[in-house]
Amino acid sequence: MKRRPATFRKLTNRLVVGLSGGAALLGLFFLGWILMGVILRGISALSPDFFTKLPTPPGVPGGGLVNAIVGTLLITLAAVLLGVPLGILGGIYLSEFGEHSRVAATVRFAANVLMGTPSIIVGVFIYAIIVFPTGHFSGYAGAVSLAVIMLPVVVRTTEDMLRLVPNTLRESALALGAPRWKVTFQVVFRAAKSGLLTGVLLAVARVSGETAPLLFTALNSPYWVKSLSGPTANLTVTIFNYAMSPYRDWQRQAWGASLLIMVGVLLATLLGRRVLKEKKRK
Repeated sequence: MKRRPATFRKLTNRLVVGLSGGAALLGLFFLGWILMGVILRGISALSPDFFTKLPTPPGVPGGGLVNAIVGTLLITLAAVLLGVPLGILGGIYLSEFGEHSRVAATVRFAANVLMGTPSIIVGVFIYAIIVFPTGHFSGYAGAVSLAVIMLPVVVRTTEDMLRLVPNTLRESALALGAPRWKVTFQVVFRAAKSGLLTGVLLAVARVSGETAPLLFTALNSPYWVKSLSGPTANLTVTIFNYAMSPYRDWQRQAWGASLLIMVGVLLATLLGRRVLKEKKRK
């Protein structure tokens, strides 16, 4: 077999490394540009009134977005309560019980497809099965739409984290006479708890900035959040409405809400990476 000159291989390697490094730098440049733009425009909107007062009528300066902040937290919490337990149970089945069965293969395929499904399609689907039959928008419908988006992320992350647990731990616990379910929840779960927490945090970060599903489900409201049974204020739809308005004060608050969401997603992502890094060290 004729060997190629080492010079050609070295040039090819340098070319690929240079292109990869350039692509990475280009991505970092645009990321930094977006971060700086949001920070510079949004920092001026963050004040005590922003976190404590309700929105003002159109054209009236002042006010805040406390109702949207509370509504976003409640909808996200409800989505976590709906999506995370189902996702963890699905991941347990794929990793511990289904493994190579046809049902498990079908579930994995469905989860992969759902992860790539545009969020607006999820919003339209929930609108068709919940909002339209009930005749009104609600925060509960918004929570269901976010839970559907979270579900495949939690399922696949749970499966991957449980598969990283050595089989020797399972075999040792089973050899002592422990039932399979107890081995899963008391041995395997304890070994993978950091990774599972990371998956939940990543799923929360995934849905924190979603606007399209909430436009079709929770909509928005300028009033205080008393329950999730009606249209519910939330930050993402508020950003959409305020950014499209002709009022400078609303546009400024939209930048502030964008900065708030960006910081929340960044903190959740960093916390998830920190937890995962600590797990790898152990």
